[in-house]
Amino acid sequence: MRTDLVMRTGLVVIGAGPAGLAAALAASARGVRVTLVDAAAQTGGQFYRQPAAGLGAGRPEALHHQWRTWERLRDGLAASAVRVLTEHHVWCVEHTSDGFTVHALLGPEQEEPVVVHAHAVLLATGGYEHVLPFPGWTLPGVVTAGGAQAMLKGGLVVPGRRAVVAGSGPLLLPVATGLAVAGVEVAALVESTALKRLARHTPALAAKLPEGAGHAAGLLRHRVPVLTRHTVVRAHGDDRLTGVTVAALDAAGRVRPGTARHLPCDTLAVGHGMLPHTDLAETLGCRLDGLTVAVDTEQRTDVPGVWAAGEATGIGGAALALAEGHIAGCSAAAHLHGTTSEPAPAALKARTKLRRSAAALDSACAPPAHWPEQLTDDTVICRCEEVTVGSVREALDLGAGDERTVKLLTRAGMGWCQGRMCGTAIAGLAGRAPTPAKRPFARPVPLGVLARQHPQEGQS
Repeated sequence: MRTDLVMRTGLVVIGAGPAGLAAALAASARGVRVTLVDAAAQTGGQFYRQPAAGLGAGRPEALHHQWRTWERLRDGLAASAVRVLTEHHVWCVEHTSDGFTVHALLGPEQEEPVVVHAHAVLLATGGYEHVLPFPGWTLPGVVTAGGAQAMLKGGLVVPGRRAVVAGSGPLLLPVATGLAVAGVEVAALVESTALKRLARHTPALAAKLPEGAGHAAGLLRHRVPVLTRHTVVRAHGDDRLTGVTVAALDAAGRVRPGTARHLPCDTLAVGHGMLPHTDLAETLGCRLDGLTVAVDTEQRTDVPGVWAAGEATGIGGAALALAEGHIAGCSAAAHLHGTTSEPAPAALKARTKLRRSAAALDSACAPPAHWPEQLTDDTVICRCEEVTVGSVREALDLGAGDERTVKLLTRAGMGWCQGRMCGTAIAGLAGRAPTPAKRPFARPVPLGVLARQHPQEGQS
C-alpha cells in the first residue's frame, strides 16, 4: 500500500531563493494558495544562505550585503499564507489532466516520497557553478568559489588559512572579500577577464557598479592583490593543496610564456560563472533558448501553466531574480484568477536594466578561449567516473563529436552528478558549445520510490 504524503495547492513554486521567494509572496498577496518547495533546510537559497540557529551567529548580517532585503522577504513570508516545505528534494514534475504533479523526496535521507498536486507551476530552480578542469583540480583544498561562500555563510567556517580565489565572473569578488573579512589571508584574486573588457561595457554595467565598488574597496582594505587577465595553470600538492601556479593571458586567451608564478596556499576557491538548472523545465517540455529556459515578458514558458524566473532563465544575480520572481508571481496569480497581470512598474524597470547588465557581464567575463590547451592527458575531467582528459581525447580521435558519444565511449558523465560538472568541459574539448543534457530526473531517485510510482496490476 502506498503511503506517499499528498498535498494540493493552487501554485507550487519550486526553489526558495530570491526568485522563488518574490514569486510566492506576489502570488499569495493576490489570493492564490501557494506552496513553496525547496531542498535546503531553510529558505533563502544560496544568496541568502543562513547559518544554522544552533551555531549562535551573533552578526549574520555581516555575511550579506543585501540584509535588509532578506529581512523583508523573511518577515513577509512569515506573515503570509504561503505553505513552506523545506528539505523537499524535487526530482520530477508531471503534466496531468487537471494540472501538475510534483514529486519530491523528503529529508536528508531523500527516501520518503511526497507528492504535491497544483494547478500551476513556477520554476525558480536557480543555477549551479561552472568549473573548468586544470591539472591538480581534484586535490583536497580545491573548492568551488560558491562552495567556499556556502561554508562561510551556512557553517561559519573557512576552508583554510591562506586562499587564492580564481576563475572568471562576478562571484569571485564577494567570495574574496567574504574570506578576507572572515580572517583568511587571500593571497590573490586571479581573474581571467581584462579590465578593459569590462570598461567597454561600463554603461550597461551601471546598475552593478555600486556593488562592485564596495567589493573592490574591501579588497583594497584587506590588501588583496588582484591579477586580471591571469589564470590558474596548475594546482600543486601530494595529499592536499600546497600552492598554485598562475600565469598571464594574451589577448587571445592563451598563456603567455615566461609569466608563470607560484603562489603558496592551502585553499583554492575557483569558479567560471554559473549555469542554469533546467532539468525540471526540460522534463515538462519547456522550450530552451540555448542553456536557459525561454520565457515571455510575463515569465511564462511555452508550456501553459508553467512559469520560470531567476537564474534558470539566465544568470543575472539576486536583484534580477527578485524582479523576475515578482513578475512571474503576478502573472501566475492573474492566470489562476482569470484576470490581467499587473506587476509593480519598478520590477519591470529593474528587469530591463539588470538584464542588460547581466548580458554585458556574460560577454565580458567569458572563460579563457584556449583553456583546453593547458590540460594534461592525466588530468581527471569526470570526477564521478574518474575519466581522464586523455581518455576523452582518444574518444574524440575515434570520431566522437559530442558529449553523448563521449559518454558512451568513456562513461564520462554517467556518475552521480550526471554530467553537471564535466559536461561543459567535455563539450569544450570537442570544440562544441555545451548543450542541454535532457536528464529524465532532476536528481537521483531510489529504485523503490520509482517502483511505487507505477505499481504492478493487482497491487494495492
